[in-house]
Amino acid sequence: MQKLRMNLSIRQKEIPFVVGEHLGDTLCQYLLGEFPEHSIFVISDDTVNQLHGAQLTSHLSAHPGFKELFSFPAGEASKNAETTASLHDKLLSAKAGRDTVIVAFGGGVTGDMAGYVAATLHRGVQLVHVPTTLLAQVDSSIGGKVGVNHAAGKNLLGAFYQPTAVFSDIHYLSTLSDEEYINGMAEVVKYGVILDPELWQQLEANIAAVVKYDPSFIEPIIRRCIQLKIDVVEKDEKESGLRSILNWGHTVGHAIEKLSQYGVKHGFAIAEGMNIAARLSHQLLDYPQELVHRQKALFANLGLNTVHLHDYSLDDIWNVILTDKKARRQLPRFTLMRTETKPELYYAIEKQELEDAYQTE
Repeated sequence: MQKLRMNLSIRQKEIPFVVGEHLGDTLCQYLLGEFPEHSIFVISDDTVNQLHGAQLTSHLSAHPGFKELFSFPAGEASKNAETTASLHDKLLSAKAGRDTVIVAFGGGVTGDMAGYVAATLHRGVQLVHVPTTLLAQVDSSIGGKVGVNHAAGKNLLGAFYQPTAVFSDIHYLSTLSDEEYINGMAEVVKYGVILDPELWQQLEANIAAVVKYDPSFIEPIIRRCIQLKIDVVEKDEKESGLRSILNWGHTVGHAIEKLSQYGVKHGFAIAEGMNIAARLSHQLLDYPQELVHRQKALFANLGLNTVHLHDYSLDDIWNVILTDKKARRQLPRFTLMRTETKPELYYAIEKQELEDAYQTE
C-alpha cells in the first residue's frame, strides 16, 4: 500500500468589521478598492428592499460592476433550499460568474441564505455582509456560519464560509419594530452571561437605555459583542470546541422555533432556551441559583419572557433536539455553565434531566 499526502497551507485571512452610521459610500469605496472589476449582486428580503433597497443600490451604482438586487419573501419560512435554488437560478440567468461579489443585505435569514448561495455558486464567490438588524449585527453576520433550514430542523444544511468584510450600519436599526429590536437583545444578553460579566451588569443597570434605541448607547454595545464573538471564532472557527459556548440556549431555542413553525422569533425562543440551560446548569453542575434568577429577571425586564417551554410538549421538544447538529450518540448536547466564567461544552442530557428542568420554575 502506498500513502500519498497533501499538505495545505491555510492562508491567513483578515476580515474588516466596520461599525458606524450611513455606510453606503464607505461600502462602495471598499468594493471599488478590493473588487474593481467584479460583478456586484445584492440579495435582500422584500421588506428590507422596500425600506432601504433604493438607497443602497444608489450608492452601489457608482461601481461599474453593479448589476442587480434580488429579493425574496421576508421571514424564516423562506430560509430553505427552494429559495436558495431560486436565487441560484436568478444569478446564473444574470450571468453571474466566478468574479461575483454577493452583498448580503438584511437580517439573519438573509445573511445565512445569501452566504449559503455565495458558498455554493461556482464553488464559492466573494461575500460581503451588510446586516440591518441588531441580531445580525451582533451575531449572525460574524463567524462564517451560513445555511438554510430543513424539515428536520434549523440550519441543518450549510457551511462555514467567511465573508470578506462586514459593514454594520446602525442607522438601519432605527427602522426596526420594537419587537425586532428587542429580539436582537437576546443575543446581547447571551454574550454577557457566558463571556462578559461586566456587560451583563451594564445591561442590568441601564434597562431604559437598552430597551429604547439610543445610538450613543447601542453602538459601543454592538462593538463589544462583535469583539467578543471575534475572540471566540479566532480560537475555534469550525466549532470543534470553544465556539460551542455561543450555543448557550440554542438547543432548546431552535426546537421552539421549529415547533412554532418559525412563528416565534429567534431571540424570544433562545431567551427561553437560555433559561432552560441555566436551570440544567444549576441542577447538574451547581451553577449558582443567583445567576439563574438574574438572567431570568433581565429577560423579563427586556420583555423577552413571552415564550415558555410549557407551551410545547416535552416529547415534541425532545424529538426535535435529537436531530440538532450537536447531537451525538442519540443524545442532545447542551452548552452549560459551571460558574459565571467556566463553561461545560457538548454536555449530554438525558430526557429525565430535561424533564426536571422543564418542570422547575
